[in-house]
Amino acid sequence: MSKSEYLKLADALAADIADGTLKPGDRLPPQRSFAYERRIAVSTASRVYAELLRRGLVVGEVGRGTYIAGDARRGLAAPSEPRGIRIDLEFNYPILPDQTTLIAKSLEGLTKPGALDGALRQATSVGTPTARSVAAAYLSQGAWSPSPDQLVFTGNGRQSIAAALAAVVPTGGRCGVEALTYPFIKGIAARLGISLVPLAMDEAGVRPGAVEKAHREAHLSAIYLQPAVHNPLGMTMPPTRRADLVHVVEKLDLPVIEDNVYGFLDNEPPLAAIAPESCIVIDSLSKKVAPGLALGFIVPPQRLRESVMASVRSGGWTASGFAFAAAQRLISDGIVAELARQKRLDARARQKLAADRLSAFEVQANDKSYHLWLTLPAHWRSQTFVAAAARRDIALTPSTTFAVTPGHAPNAVRLALAGPTMDQLDIGLRTLAAMLKAREDDYASTE
Repeated sequence: MSKSEYLKLADALAADIADGTLKPGDRLPPQRSFAYERRIAVSTASRVYAELLRRGLVVGEVGRGTYIAGDARRGLAAPSEPRGIRIDLEFNYPILPDQTTLIAKSLEGLTKPGALDGALRQATSVGTPTARSVAAAYLSQGAWSPSPDQLVFTGNGRQSIAAALAAVVPTGGRCGVEALTYPFIKGIAARLGISLVPLAMDEAGVRPGAVEKAHREAHLSAIYLQPAVHNPLGMTMPPTRRADLVHVVEKLDLPVIEDNVYGFLDNEPPLAAIAPESCIVIDSLSKKVAPGLALGFIVPPQRLRESVMASVRSGGWTASGFAFAAAQRLISDGIVAELARQKRLDARARQKLAADRLSAFEVQANDKSYHLWLTLPAHWRSQTFVAAAARRDIALTPSTTFAVTPGHAPNAVRLALAGPTMDQLDIGLRTLAAMLKAREDDYASTE
């Protein structure tokens, strides 16, 4: 069958999805059955299903089959924007009740003409010497103390990831990532023309042997990891695994893009503390302060700094002068450190509540994290559970959003605990617990 013919089959199924003939949650027949029904080769059926996966119209769950996606418009790369749903367990931006007052007091001085004049001027990728010194001192963690001369700034954490990727992975190159990873890395890599190679994981994080295997088979240019408070699994890589992983990346001469955005919730310093010449550390203010006050940090080895700076400039990812001025004040006044301290306590309280409400189910969590990974009972599927929760005004994220390889997602969902009030969170968790105890078919019949 020619390429145009297999695409015609994919287009026909896409039309059935668009007009409602095939509905979210409907299961497609096994590929062999589909091939028999259409009188085509099994290999052709596989190409049709792969094309539907690529378009984000279907999702695959390991051992369970292929299903029509709950919201095809979301595609595979990342969740949608917040949707104003009543109990949002999808987006993870912690905002404490009294933090606006603290921030406002710190930023009062920016309304004065002299300070505002400086804040409204053109900024550069390296900021000012004062901004670099203040940021370097704040980012220091345990045995890791970056030099102010290492720092490069962007508008937010995602831009920092994009700039680091563009600096060390050429167009057409390959980057290794955790098999379940931060969703936006998929869209960023696609726009940069970079292929992502999934790296096998266990309870301690990425397996060093998986990095060696992937590099041997795919010739990686770099790897992207989240060693601290992994998203979505919540784990923090233990010291022995860190040492073993560093040994491998140094032997292979592989740069590590180390996402430390959630690192403020844990005490473990970045991998850069033991591999300063291999790691490019990424951080940002949005989780520590608020999503509306964003500033991204990149801490590369000196040998890569010029490449990272050029990447920031060519991508148009330079931060604004106002973001620099606001961040400098908030860090210098100790507001960022205080908010981080309070959010660590808040995360623990929310994890304690979740552990109590979901004690009867299989949960993977870090008690310092703002999210958890819920493996669903066998009678539920990830996409259907998310859709059923949405009908109860609760937003969740299905496992397919985090899977690097389409069709290889576990039967699980991520719960982001940061957004709701504690009362809303309690209601949401109780509702989900009740849903988990019911059978999927029984619950559907009550709609």
